[in-house]
Amino acid sequence: MALDYKWFEEMEARIPKGEVRTRFAPSPTGYMHVGNLRTALYTYLIARVNGGKFILRIEDTDQKRLVGDAVKVIYETMARCGLSHDEGPDVGGPVGPYIQTDRRDFYGKYAELLIEKGGAYRCFCNKDDEEASSDDKGFAKYDGRCSRLSPEEIQAKLDAGVPYVIRQKIPREGSTTFSDEIFGEITCPNDSLDDNVLIKSDGLPTYNFANVIDDHLMGITHVVRGSEYLSSAPKYDLLYKSFGWDIPKYIHCPPVMRDAHNKMSKRHGDPSYEDLLAQGYLSDAVVNYVALLGWSPGGEQEIYSLDELCRIFNIHGISKSPAIFDIVKLNYFNSEYIRALTPEAFAKEAEPYIRQAVKKPDADIAGIAALLQQRCEKLTDIPEKIGFFDELPEYTADLFVHKKSKSTPETAAKALTETIAMFEALPEWTDTAIHDCLIAKAVELGMKNATLMWPVRIAAAGLAVTPGGAVEICRILGKDETIRRLKVGLEKLA
Repeated sequence: MALDYKWFEEMEARIPKGEVRTRFAPSPTGYMHVGNLRTALYTYLIARVNGGKFILRIEDTDQKRLVGDAVKVIYETMARCGLSHDEGPDVGGPVGPYIQTDRRDFYGKYAELLIEKGGAYRCFCNKDDEEASSDDKGFAKYDGRCSRLSPEEIQAKLDAGVPYVIRQKIPREGSTTFSDEIFGEITCPNDSLDDNVLIKSDGLPTYNFANVIDDHLMGITHVVRGSEYLSSAPKYDLLYKSFGWDIPKYIHCPPVMRDAHNKMSKRHGDPSYEDLLAQGYLSDAVVNYVALLGWSPGGEQEIYSLDELCRIFNIHGISKSPAIFDIVKLNYFNSEYIRALTPEAFAKEAEPYIRQAVKKPDADIAGIAALLQQRCEKLTDIPEKIGFFDELPEYTADLFVHKKSKSTPETAAKALTETIAMFEALPEWTDTAIHDCLIAKAVELGMKNATLMWPVRIAAAGLAVTPGGAVEICRILGKDETIRRLKVGLEKLA
């Protein structure tokens, strides 16, 4: 195949220079798992802390595993997490296209260039040949037999229409040393590396080839990926060297683990980002927590906004050790974020969950939310705490007895009788009015405040434990409903 060197020159001329450029390159084969989100976050932070560019690239060459709405999920997740990209399929940029299948012609041309440079070869072996092949040490890997074909043999097979793949030509002697920002220098003997496939028989590239070509052509300076790719890094380095290209900085992050022995996995029920949102976690809390899964800024502070992370992130704070996903710790982060919201913002977040339990269209959403903001770790905690606002639950008179409040059936009956009469005459129904008249009534009856308040709250809610006290609950229920419920409680004490 005749190579168009001018085309290669034009492609090289497009590459931005003189700036930090990072990329998040997900495959649209599922939903955003926690490890993937962490990769996206670290990639974003490296770009932002260095004043560089953050690129989104969709790696869709594995056509058999594509999930229909996965690209949409990627866009929505990144937007919700605040990870705005400077270049990508939806916003364009100087080195597009940003979807791999739209770049298909690039890979074949660069594979041909690599063959010319001696870094790759055509392999005509069928599957049986590959399985029968092994290296001289007996390892079950392709032995590179097609790399030893003469030009005449290669041409004969091409003329005969024999299908082929293009493989990387790994040196048989010596070793390859690569550098990682987390793990340092790692040396790998070349005879342990396989001549992996670069271009499949259908003309599509493998991940190992496409990401190298794309990273170079997009000017990527820092590559963030999981430590499971450490074993592939020598092959990537050899590709860069074969082309004569600069090698980006590698940042291989240790895995996120469910426990000390098992990696997180959607197949085993571990949550994705979307699952965590559905379980009542705030996106900002998830992002903050994920940032600290295997990275430490130093010091005691744990709560960071995304803007703060963009100022302080340093790749040298990434640990070599796996990170354990601790749901209890995430609950703590989420509760801190819930408490930090403005009352208005919390009410907006809480409303869908409040309406799950309180069906009345005129429900006081803001009032109920105010009772909950300091009392829940997750938004999904809300419905079970407030169902009594919608319907008075069944309860027995035993609840009116409370030793600490000195509430007995007799004191409770007296408190409810007097309170009902007082509420019926109360001209306005506000927190202040309800509170003041209850305190005044306790003084009038010679009772402690708690002795009066306990039976009022029990009768209003039908529960021993509630968010908020008697005053707030009565005000939210409304005057008529509160009086009705206090009368029901009084009947239980008769």
